[in-house]
Amino acid sequence: MTKNIFFILPFLFLCVGNIQSQEISKHTIGLRLSEAKGFWAEASYQNALSSKTRIEVGLGVQGKRSYNALKLTGMYQWVFNINGGLNWYIGPGIGGGLVDFDSDIVRDDDLTTFGFVTGDVGIEYNFDFPLLISLDFRPEIYFDSYTNDDIIFNFGLSARYKFD
Repeated sequence: MTKNIFFILPFLFLCVGNIQSQEISKHTIGLRLSEAKGFWAEASYQNALSSKTRIEVGLGVQGKRSYNALKLTGMYQWVFNINGGLNWYIGPGIGGGLVDFDSDIVRDDDLTTFGFVTGDVGIEYNFDFPLLISLDFRPEIYFDSYTNDDIIFNFGLSARYKFD
């Protein structure tokens, strides 16, 4: 499967230049709900840099019986129009966070930090009224002792308010 990705990604980047872009929203703010080794709720903000690029910043929280986690994610995205208000996007990102373990668990430290790199690919719909909904996939590669896995697959659903 990894070999297929190395063939598909260059093809996608060659094709994206031929896709026409629609003007993307200058600013959006909203909520992203995701599943990645548990449920995450993330407040997110997007800022358009041009008619085809934007940055996204998200602050997510996760609460479980044995710990609470907080993570900050930054993404750079290229946005491509499919038809009308329907777009797809792709881009790299980076992030980090904190995990606070409950004191009843035997650990050397109750507070742990983590870092990760990620990518993002998704599809979104820009309504005529100020609403943007999206569905995306973010594989995250972690550098920490917080997770037992180095790679976590994060699937998310977002609803955002658009404003200029």
